[in-house]
Amino acid sequence: MAETEIISTEPATGRELWRGSIGAVDPAIEKSREALRDWARQPLGQRIELMRRFANEVRKQADPFAELIARETGKPLWEARTEVEAVIGKVEISITAYAERTGQKKLNSALQGTAAVRHKPHGVMAVLGPYNFPAHLPNGHIVPALIAGNTVIFKPSEKTPATGEFLVKCFHAAGVPEGVVHCLIGGPEEGKALVGHWLVDGVLFTGSARAGIAINRKLATEPGKIVALEMGGNNPIVVIDTPKIEDAAVTIVQSAFTTAGQRCTAARRLIVVDSMYDQIVEAVKTLAGRLIVDEPFADPQPFMGPVIDNETADLLCDSFVALMSRGGKPIMHMRRTQENLPFLTPAMLDATEMHDRPDLELFGPLLQVIRVPDFNDAITEANATRYGLSASLIGGGPQEFEMFWNEIRAGIINWNRPTNGASSAQPFGGTGLSGNHRPAAFYAADYCAYPVASTEMDQPRASIGIGLGDG
Repeated sequence: MAETEIISTEPATGRELWRGSIGAVDPAIEKSREALRDWARQPLGQRIELMRRFANEVRKQADPFAELIARETGKPLWEARTEVEAVIGKVEISITAYAERTGQKKLNSALQGTAAVRHKPHGVMAVLGPYNFPAHLPNGHIVPALIAGNTVIFKPSEKTPATGEFLVKCFHAAGVPEGVVHCLIGGPEEGKALVGHWLVDGVLFTGSARAGIAINRKLATEPGKIVALEMGGNNPIVVIDTPKIEDAAVTIVQSAFTTAGQRCTAARRLIVVDSMYDQIVEAVKTLAGRLIVDEPFADPQPFMGPVIDNETADLLCDSFVALMSRGGKPIMHMRRTQENLPFLTPAMLDATEMHDRPDLELFGPLLQVIRVPDFNDAITEANATRYGLSASLIGGGPQEFEMFWNEIRAGIINWNRPTNGASSAQPFGGTGLSGNHRPAAFYAADYCAYPVASTEMDQPRASIGIGLGDG
């Protein structure tokens, strides 16, 4: 029997937070198509004004919004507040990006008329959101899509439906019509139905590589649909010679364990040259051991909350044991701090001698450490992945970073900065299993509108100068 409801529970307590009925896909799409013409005809300035009203609405609701995100995801309240700020900030960034990335161009010629380039919306866009940033990441698709004149059907993750519903209510409270942005509650089946529906013109997805590949395969015979896939990463953070041991350790801990490791840009592999190994590993271990893991509203505020659910926690603990069975040597064991709740301590293991090291995105606070002889070997090891989202180099000088930047396959390449915490004022995307060359953030405008070339004259004027016989 098919499920008719989705229930959201708080990871930190196990208590029910929200429940709602699963939505119907076809009526949502029909409503979105009905709203499309009027929305696309609105002057750009009017759509922008409504987005600014949306930002103001989120600003007014910032405290209850952050509390909801913290309760539904388990992330600390301080981090949930930064997510709400990112939702607000996305509006002005998207307005600037649309002007810069999709600006109009005209070239006038007395004889040939005006050559023009303008942009059109694709139509009805399906946005499929993740649970780790259930407001910020889908909002990064929704706002640019609406500015461009598309209508949006947003299916939040079935693990964070309450946050998705709250986000869409803020759009409606700001005056954006309900048909223009619609929240469709559902699970994988509703997601599949949206992706494959013939009246959906684009799919904007953030989530796992497995789900992204399934979407790509489903739409392989439909080249007319725009598809933007923002997937995960097996991200390396490389350490070469540096005197800043403590700063390096902080950068590594921030990369690996912020959001309990549930970021697509989180560092999964710490690659360290021989000369730095002992100092770096000891410093990271010491710092990670001090991290407070607790519920979102605890005092003092924790660095990490729980992972999203018990199933995920079990999978991560099993993965840690599986890595040990392949030859990984524990540096910090992963522990469940509460038997029936998904709180995990940060974990590290040395994977240098591991045979058949799996190229997986283990989505949690688990860091594999790999010792290498030198910088060249570090780059080779960093590139030993099918993913290519984020990479960071710690240490070295400009020459080393230039070499790192040139040779690393990734869409985000940092120096002496964490692998995560990317700026929305830059493109955000990767290569390989991390994305399909449609970066989000500042470059989201590129996949939300398509360029149209035209040649225009106010009156027809034409002649044939050659090849005509006598009349």
